[in-house]
Amino acid sequence: MANPEHTDMPVTHPSGRSLLIYSEEQGCRFAYACGLLFRDVCRMDYETTPDRQQFLQYTGPRVNYSRYRITENEIHVVPEGLLSERGVRAIEPTVGETESLPVMFPTEGGEMGFDVLGAAFFLATRYEEYLPGQPDAFGRYDFHGSIAFRHGFLERPLINEWMRWFRSILRAKNPGVFIPEPVFRFIPTYDIDIAFAYLGRPLIRSLGGWIRDLLSGKIEEMRNRISVLAGYRRDPYDVYEWLDALHLRFQLRPIYFFLLAKKPGNADKNTDREDPRFRSLVKYHAAGYQTGLHPSWQGGEDRQLLADEKKYMETIIGRDLTNSRQHYIRMRMPQTCQELLALGMRDEYSMGYGAANGFRASIASPFNWYDLEQETSTSLRVHPFCFMDATARYAERKTASEAYLQLKKFHDAVKTTGGSMYTIFHNSMLSENAACKSWRDMYSLFLQEVVYWDL
Repeated sequence: MANPEHTDMPVTHPSGRSLLIYSEEQGCRFAYACGLLFRDVCRMDYETTPDRQQFLQYTGPRVNYSRYRITENEIHVVPEGLLSERGVRAIEPTVGETESLPVMFPTEGGEMGFDVLGAAFFLATRYEEYLPGQPDAFGRYDFHGSIAFRHGFLERPLINEWMRWFRSILRAKNPGVFIPEPVFRFIPTYDIDIAFAYLGRPLIRSLGGWIRDLLSGKIEEMRNRISVLAGYRRDPYDVYEWLDALHLRFQLRPIYFFLLAKKPGNADKNTDREDPRFRSLVKYHAAGYQTGLHPSWQGGEDRQLLADEKKYMETIIGRDLTNSRQHYIRMRMPQTCQELLALGMRDEYSMGYGAANGFRASIASPFNWYDLEQETSTSLRVHPFCFMDATARYAERKTASEAYLQLKKFHDAVKTTGGSMYTIFHNSMLSENAACKSWRDMYSLFLQEVVYWDL
C-alpha cells in the first residue's frame, strides 16, 4: 500500500524477544535517542536496562551502549559522550565515512565505528540550530551552515540509512530472530496559501488587480479575471476536484494546510477568510481529509494572533486543531515548537528547508521533538518533509523535469530505508495556467509512474 494506516506503535517480535539495550546511564537524552532509532525509525519493540547481569542473561537480540564490550553476541556501540551532557555547547562533529555512509562522532571499537545514538540525537534535535549563526533573508536558519549541507548529505535520509545498516548487523548476529522491516509511506501534503486566484477577494482588491492587468497589458489575464468573477470559468487555483480524483486513484491520504491570516499582508496574501466559498472549502476538506493550520507570517511574531487563527479554523471545522505547518517554513528553535505546544498542537510538519529541498534533520520518519532548552522529550510529533514545489522552482531554479528527477531520487532513497516521504505542493502551482501547467503535469506523472508502483 502507498499509505497504510498510520500508527506510531512499535512492531512486536512474534518470538516475544524484544531488543534489549544496556547502558549504565539512563538519562533523558539516552531514552530519547533509543525511542528515535528503535521505535520511530526501526519500528521495533525494545527495552533498556542499566543491569549488567540482566543483560548477560538475556537470550534475545542485544545492544551494549557502553565503553567496553560485554559479550560477543551483542551489537556494541561506544558512547562519544553527547548523551551524557546537558545544555548546548559549540561543537563541530567529526564526519567520516564507513560502509559508503557518512558517519559522525567516530569511536574506537564497536560494530559501526561511531556513536549512532549520539549522532542521531545531534541531527534530529537540530542541535546546531541552537548555536549562533547568520540567518537567511527571511530570518530562518540558513541551510548553508548545516553540517548536512557542508558535508554533502542534505539529500539523504541518513539516520534511516544508518538504521538499515544496523538491522543488517542485528540479523547477522541473531539469525533465528525476526527483525521487522519498517513499511514505506508516501504522504502528499498541500499548502493552501491562496485558495482562489480571483474569488474571495474584497471588491477593492479585485478592482486593483483588474487595473494592474490593464496597465501592464495582460489582456488575457484581465479577461480570465472577469470570466471567473462572472461565473463563466473555474478559478485557476481551484484544483481541488482534480486532486480528489488523484487521491482516489492512487489511494492516498493527503493533508491540507490552510492560511487564515486575519489581515492579509505582504507575506500573507490569503483569500479573505470571511468569504463563504473559502470557509466552505476548508470545511469540505476537514470532513474528508486531515487538515491543519498554516500559521501566518504575522502570527509568527504574535502568539495571540496565532491563537486567533487556530480558534477561527476550529470554529469552521467544528473540532480541535492539532496539525500545523509554518508559512514560508518559518521555524525557529526552540520558540516555534514551544509556542505550538502551548497552543495544544500535537503534530508539526515544518521540518524541512524553505530554500533547499532535502532532509533538514537527516531523517525520513516522524519523531517526537526534543526540547534542548528544557532537556526533555515532548509530545509534539514532528513530520519531516523533503520536497516542496516552490523551493524547487524559485529557490533551486529547477525546471519541472529536473524537479521530477529530484522527487524520484528522494522517493527511492526513502523507500529503500522504509521511511515516510512527505511532499509539499501548492494549489497555485498545480493550476492549468501556462506558467504552471508543466508542474501540474509533472506531479501527475510522478504519481502515475512512481507512486503507482507502491500500491
